[in-house]
Amino acid sequence: MRGEFKEIVAFAPPASTTGAIGWLRQNLLSSPFNVLMTIFSAYLILKLVPPVLDWAVFSADFIGKDQSACTSGGACWVFIGARLDLFIYGFYPFDQYWRVNWMFALLAFTFVPQFFDAFPYKKLFGLIALIVVPVVAYVLLLGGSFGLQPVDTNKWGGLMLTLVLAYVGIVAALPIGVILALGRQSKMPVIRTICICFIELWRGVPLISVLFMASVMLPLFLPEGMNFNKLLRALIGIVMFQSAYMAEVVRGGLQAIPRGQSEAASALGLSYWKSMGLVVLPQALKLVIPGIVNTFIALFKDTTLVLIIGLLDILASVQSAIVDPAWRQVSTEGYVFAAFSFWVFCFGISRYSQALERKLHTGHKR
Repeated sequence: MRGEFKEIVAFAPPASTTGAIGWLRQNLLSSPFNVLMTIFSAYLILKLVPPVLDWAVFSADFIGKDQSACTSGGACWVFIGARLDLFIYGFYPFDQYWRVNWMFALLAFTFVPQFFDAFPYKKLFGLIALIVVPVVAYVLLLGGSFGLQPVDTNKWGGLMLTLVLAYVGIVAALPIGVILALGRQSKMPVIRTICICFIELWRGVPLISVLFMASVMLPLFLPEGMNFNKLLRALIGIVMFQSAYMAEVVRGGLQAIPRGQSEAASALGLSYWKSMGLVVLPQALKLVIPGIVNTFIALFKDTTLVLIIGLLDILASVQSAIVDPAWRQVSTEGYVFAAFSFWVFCFGISRYSQALERKLHTGHKR
C-alpha cells in the first residue's frame, strides 16, 4: 500500500522577523545588553542633537555682510559666506579665479564618472586624471605661459592649496611606494638595502619634522643659485614621507600573494617585470585597497601641517580669518566649516574605495 503524499505549503516568515520590526529585533533588541545600549543611545541623541540643530540651523543667521547681521544667538554662518573666497582661493588674484574654477571643473569632470559603474570610458577618464590634469592644472594655476598672468605660489591657499597638496601627493606617492615595495623584496642586496634604509628613515620621523627639513634644510644641500619655492619643497617632503608608508602597505599585499603565482608566471616565460605587472601586482593591490585608501585619507588630512612653514591651506585660512577683530566669537563656525570640508572629501574617497572593492572582489573576502 503506497503512502499518500501531501503537498507542503510554504508559509511566509513571521512578521516579527522581517521588515522594520525584524531589523529592530535583530540589531537593537537582540539581548538585554543591546536593549540597554539602545536606550542609552536614544537618550544621548535626544539630549545632544536638538541643541546642536537649534544652534546650527533653527537659530542661526545665514544672510548678511558683517557681524551685525548675527543677532539670533545661534551660529553665525554669515562669517563663512563673507570669507568664502579666502577659504577657497586663498590670496589668489580675484580676476584670475576662473583659472582655479577650471581646475575644479577638470577634477570633477574626470573623477565624478568613476562613481558610476555604467559610465563608459572610465579608464580613459582615469588616465586623463592621472596624466593630463596635473599638467593642465600646473599651467593654469602657476601661469607665465600661453598669455596667462603668473601667480606666485605664496598667494595660493585655502581649499585650492589643500587639493593641490593632496592630489600631487596621492598621484606621486603610489607609484614610488610600489617601486620601493618591490625593491625591498628584491634579491639584489644593494637595491634591497637602499629601499629599506629609505623606508625606515622616512617612517622614523614625524611629518612635521620632514616639512621643517624640506623648508629649511633642503636649500642648504642645493647647488648655489638653485632654489625651490616653498610649495615645491613641501610637496617633495609630503611625497617622500607618504611613499614610505605606501611602500609598506603594498609590501603587505605582495606577501599575501602565494609564491606559486610568480612561479607560474616564470614557468610561462614571463620576465620579472611582466610577471609583477601582469600577475602579482594586480592581485596585491586589490587586496590592500583599504590600506591604500587609509594612507590617502591620512595624507589628505596631513596637508594641514603645511601651516608651520607658512602655507595657508583651508584650515590655516580659517584660523587667519577668525582672529579678525571685525568678526568676534566665530571660531566654532570656522572650524565646523573646515571639518565638514575635510569630511566631504575623505568620505567620498572612502565610499569610492568600498565600491572598488566590491567590483574587484573575486573570492578573497571571507
